Amino acid sequence: MFSSVTLSILGALVLASGAAAQATAPQYGQCGGQGWTGATTCPSGWSCVVSNPYYSQCLPGAASSTPTSAPSGPSSTPGGSPTTTASAPGSLPTLASGNSFIRAVEDPNFHQYLRSEVINTAGDAVLGDYTTAAQFQIVDGQLIQMVPDGSKLYAVVEARSDPSVMKLKMSWSTTPASGDNAGTFMWSGDTVEWSIPTIQRPQLNAWLVCPDADGNKDVYINLGPYDYNTPPGCADETIHAYTGATPTP
Repeated sequence: MFSSVTLSILGALVLASGAAAQATAPQYGQCGGQGWTGATTCPSGWSCVVSNPYYSQCLPGAASSTPTSAPSGPSSTPGGSPTTTASAPGSLPTLASGNSFIRAVEDPNFHQYLRSEVINTAGDAVLGDYTTAAQFQIVDGQLIQMVPDGSKLYAVVEARSDPSVMKLKMSWSTTPASGDNAGTFMWSGDTVEWSIPTIQRPQLNAWLVCPDADGNKDVYINLGPYDYNTPPGCADETIHAYTGATPTP
């Protein structure tokens, strides 16, 4: 038989479990996933959206008190497009299967992460804070930013106007790169490289990070030269894949 003390403890545990299930998760907070024992209700006007079988998140939208059913099996299949986890102030993106974060590993941009200037939209490619890191794949020579809503952004490199131009700006487009804006992205170990038949580069993994007038750290292909010949205000960088569960500072 259970003692009165044991019954009291069991009752307290049941009440605590029920309270956790009934609590409201914060905006952009976790609200479900395999093994999740916390709150599963989102604030009014927010819904619990499945990112992968292990993580659901409160995102703006129609209110929902329970998370959408998680898919059975992996979040991606060979040749498919894994879903990414949305990032928001105060939270960290969770890396989806098959994706990589991309970051610089040297000062002055140590552990600054590749993304769009305006997060998850077409526009300039920049390095930003780890809390806003985007996720990527390289497929058929295209560097693809995997947007949380399931869409894709493609890296586009500006065409070289003449041989005197020694850096080419990179941006994100809703359509794949082609022609003079294409070239080929590839991994060399964990390093991102870029090449194009019309340009001979001393180093295929050389990049420049140059702040614009607003302080955004714009990303360029560096055609050379390097080190002491780096353009004023810019940093000569390499950028690398990082496949930890979440980005680190």
